[in-house]
Amino acid sequence: MARKKPQLVENVTITGIADAGMSVGRSPEGEVIFVQGAVPGDLVDVIVYKKRKKIKIASVKSFVKYSEERTDAFCQHFEECGGCKWQNLKYEAQTKFKHVIVSDAMKRIGKIADVEIEPVLGAKDVMYYRNKLEYAFAPYRWLTREEVANMGEIKQSPSAGFHISGSYNKILDIKQCHLQNDLNNDIRNFIKYFCIEHQLHFYNVDTHEGFIRNIVIRNTTLGQWMLIVSIAKNDAKKIKLLLEAVKNQFSFITSLYYVVNTKKNDFLLDLDFNLYNGQAYIVEQLGNVKYRIGPKSFFQTNSYQAKQLFDLVVEMADFSENDTVYDLYCGLGSIGLYVSEKVKSVVGIEEISAAIDDANINAAFNNITNCTFYAGDVKDILEDNFIEKHGKADVVITDPPRAGMHAKVVETLLALEAPKIVYVSCNPATQARDLLLLKEKYDVIRIKPVDMFPHTSHVENIALLKLRQS
Repeated sequence: MARKKPQLVENVTITGIADAGMSVGRSPEGEVIFVQGAVPGDLVDVIVYKKRKKIKIASVKSFVKYSEERTDAFCQHFEECGGCKWQNLKYEAQTKFKHVIVSDAMKRIGKIADVEIEPVLGAKDVMYYRNKLEYAFAPYRWLTREEVANMGEIKQSPSAGFHISGSYNKILDIKQCHLQNDLNNDIRNFIKYFCIEHQLHFYNVDTHEGFIRNIVIRNTTLGQWMLIVSIAKNDAKKIKLLLEAVKNQFSFITSLYYVVNTKKNDFLLDLDFNLYNGQAYIVEQLGNVKYRIGPKSFFQTNSYQAKQLFDLVVEMADFSENDTVYDLYCGLGSIGLYVSEKVKSVVGIEEISAAIDDANINAAFNNITNCTFYAGDVKDILEDNFIEKHGKADVVITDPPRAGMHAKVVETLLALEAPKIVYVSCNPATQARDLLLLKEKYDVIRIKPVDMFPHTSHVENIALLKLRQS
């Protein structure tokens, strides 16, 4: 059976951004096409290489006209690395198109047409804004397109960097990453070359041989650093050789951990973390609250924007000192602890028990006594006995995962009839779905997007809902 020829579509106008670095375009006939390699404002000829139902996915064949909103990417790895796919789009344009993403979801899915979507709260810092990065090590590096195209003699070498998108065993060697404080590059590069010099071999995921596998680097706005080194063999001599070198080279590292991972996957949270040097945690501070962050703790990846987001929650909720607050999907209690000084009590629920352990630790760390946290699924915990025990909520803060709230949780909130709900979301589409369900009793008063991750398509969104007066 003959294969179909790829379809050429000419003069496609790129109109917006989508997930995974794709852009959205329209043909002269109005057909929607998702395109790789273009930015909004480009006029391109494309080759359609995949069709799924009514969706066409294409790559750029040639540029007819370049967008005025293009800019030069600042990272030397931009063409190969999949981490910051919109570096070649001016930041003002990024926030503009993220606003479109939120607006479209609210109108199309949430049926919200009468509330003005406020401008995106952009990030002050669009480089070096992350407080956590993870790097992988491999015995061979991913060859760049330029190297492959030249077809000359290519010298292979071990790599330390990021996984190529969609691949478990291909690692792009990173010389400088602009996502985290530049000291992260010093740490990664030192470990890479020290291991090469001392023949501490890089882990091969295909043969499951080698020594060093991954590193996780965390830092805080208070200047504290945590390094976690993941190794494949519990070789005490090699572990000491490497970690002593790291300790002596980087005296600023607050917490130095190692973890022995003999599994075939890189997931670490089910393993024991061994503190080699320093204290067991690093400390971040947002507002008046200090957060202890351990090696397994989840915390907002952009500390600066997290504070802006938390301040917006406070502004929208307009708390009073007698308020009882329910903090749903609370994680380590970051938002609940942040608002606790303004209210009578906070009751948080989170499915991950380790996060609740962190929440209680951080409450004690800050001498906060008006917060109570429960481990369990929100849909199971938030029921009549719980509400009777803690009293009816004056404000509900909900910050669910990307899938949004379970239908049972929505039903419970409708029955609860808290005067205000502040809904924080990392997925405007599922948030809009939930808002549509909540409109049975609630009016959406404000919607404010927040950009936590510059140069990506991700956008957070905050919605304020008020109970409709009967």
